[in-house]
Amino acid sequence: MKGTLIVFARAPRLGGVKRRLAAGIGRRAALRFHRINTESLIRRLGRDRRWRTMLAVTPEAWRWPMHPPRMTQQGHDLGARMANALDAAPPGPAILVGSDIPGITADNIARAFRALGAADAVFGPARDGGYWLIGVRDRGLLRGLFRNVRWSSEHALADTIANLPADRRHALVDMLEDVDGAESWRRWRDRVIRP
Repeated sequence: MKGTLIVFARAPRLGGVKRRLAAGIGRRAALRFHRINTESLIRRLGRDRRWRTMLAVTPEAWRWPMHPPRMTQQGHDLGARMANALDAAPPGPAILVGSDIPGITADNIARAFRALGAADAVFGPARDGGYWLIGVRDRGLLRGLFRNVRWSSEHALADTIANLPADRRHALVDMLEDVDGAESWRRWRDRVIRP
């Protein structure tokens, strides 16, 4: 059964995206990063026929000028929005990624879907202790999965894994870096903008 890749994306509005990053590099630079990276990610991953791609967008009225089907992010916090998006995906395994990880490739996503062949949940660890990818085979796992997670901290991945039932298996795939601060942004900029 074909899986679904969900890309979480915010409307590209000045001051409305990448607030932690904007504190270090300015709101305009943070907005530019958000636009460039989200468009590139959708282009790279949205064309792959091994899975269907959907955008989970916020706010509801916003339309990204690209073609994947959309759903609206719903929920009072990040965990609820992620659980609702994964639960709303068509039947089959579902994977969700953020739009602030420049290094995501189709191979990363394919490995995560393969991991769901043997595991109930899959995570893509981020260097900061969080995760850039989460996937589930069974939507029943979503109940309580994001309870008491310390978001935006080095504990986010461990907290989420701790919420899995003891009899369920999880897998870890590639560690990637999300761009949340000035240092990670500079590393991204230096890779993208060549002299």
